[in-house]
Amino acid sequence: MRQSEFELERLMGIEAYLTDEDGIGGDLRVNVDDFKVNEISDIKAGKTGDHLIVRVKKENWETHHLIRDLSRQLGISEGRIGIAGTKDKRAVTTQLMSISGISEEELNNVNLPRLELTPVGRSGKNIGLGDLFGNEFDITIRNIGLTGTEINERLASITSKINAGGGVPNYFGYQRFGIKRPVTHLVGKMLVKGDIEGAAMTYIARSFPWENEENRQIRDVVMDTRDFKEGVKLYPLNLRYERTMMHHLIEHPGDYIGAFRSLSPKLLKLFVHAYQSYLFNKVLSRRIIKGISIVVPVVGDVVCFVNDRMEPDTSRTDVVTRKNMPDIMYLLKRKRAFITLPLIGRDTKFDEGEIGEIEKNVLDEEGITTDDFVAGQIPELTSAGLRREVLLKVTPSFTAQDGLADIRFFLPKGCYATTVLREYMKSDPERMD
Repeated sequence: MRQSEFELERLMGIEAYLTDEDGIGGDLRVNVDDFKVNEISDIKAGKTGDHLIVRVKKENWETHHLIRDLSRQLGISEGRIGIAGTKDKRAVTTQLMSISGISEEELNNVNLPRLELTPVGRSGKNIGLGDLFGNEFDITIRNIGLTGTEINERLASITSKINAGGGVPNYFGYQRFGIKRPVTHLVGKMLVKGDIEGAAMTYIARSFPWENEENRQIRDVVMDTRDFKEGVKLYPLNLRYERTMMHHLIEHPGDYIGAFRSLSPKLLKLFVHAYQSYLFNKVLSRRIIKGISIVVPVVGDVVCFVNDRMEPDTSRTDVVTRKNMPDIMYLLKRKRAFITLPLIGRDTKFDEGEIGEIEKNVLDEEGITTDDFVAGQIPELTSAGLRREVLLKVTPSFTAQDGLADIRFFLPKGCYATTVLREYMKSDPERMD
């Protein structure tokens, strides 16, 4: 079992690989169009309805910034724009979007760079998260120090192991935490523990070695001085969330709860979700390192079953026992059941047996209990907890030439392309940003 050698991955709880083979190395996103994403959704457009359905092809756009700018040019509120999921910024992505109360002709008012809008019909309902099946990825890896033959051999060997195991560990990927500044889950932990001031200062001013030097220096100044007026002068405009919090603290000294509430509710909840993701990654890594299969269940595992769309439904679960093991194995092989681990929260019940011991040990090391997820000072951050599948089922295909590889695969919603690519590349995460 191969463990990660990269500090940045370990900070995110990502500590193990499924495959032992050397990767191909290389760099992601050398060019924006090296990373292509095509959304697969359950959206049917007709001829009538209040919502205009539009196919959106964007390049190098952050999804929420696009919605903001699009709503401004259309003269509507952001709430009238619906999407099934956010997409990578440094990529060429295609997805459907609903816009309520406008005509096709009004799209002519939009003049934004690197954006194509194509009307495909109308619908009586807006597009939402429940409409997303998943995404198709077509990814080019460059700067590989191998010949085409060598790349093919390594990709084929790794692919055979992935196919034999049915997939890769279903880690939360780098985007969940940040590569240049993996701070989100650290802030989440402090919020869970009730250290609101520490959480605020960590988010605003803790520096990391992967950031550019200028940002590190200005963060260090604010961390040392807590001079938020000076911080607002020094921080570049793109650090808008930190600036928003500092503006609040200038006007309301010491109101760290209010500083967090000056952010959007979605961003605020993301901190705790990121910490839950870190804990999940940590427990999954420990399971793999201990040699416990993520394909074959052990007694005490909790499995979930599929819904009508054949997607994992973590609200429908059962505990694996010696008695029901044959039935569970039958369902697992038919992809009608999935081994899960908890996204730990207030209502989490630890798994039984060795898996439960791993979960308890990780929380003990973190100094956390499930009761901590009742966020008394910021009640809206209270999280009951969920479950997530441990295995990401994927069937990649690839082509290669000297110094370059192209890998294609489909992933269900909520899963990360980097969790697949890291098995093939085994590169420093900084080269995968």
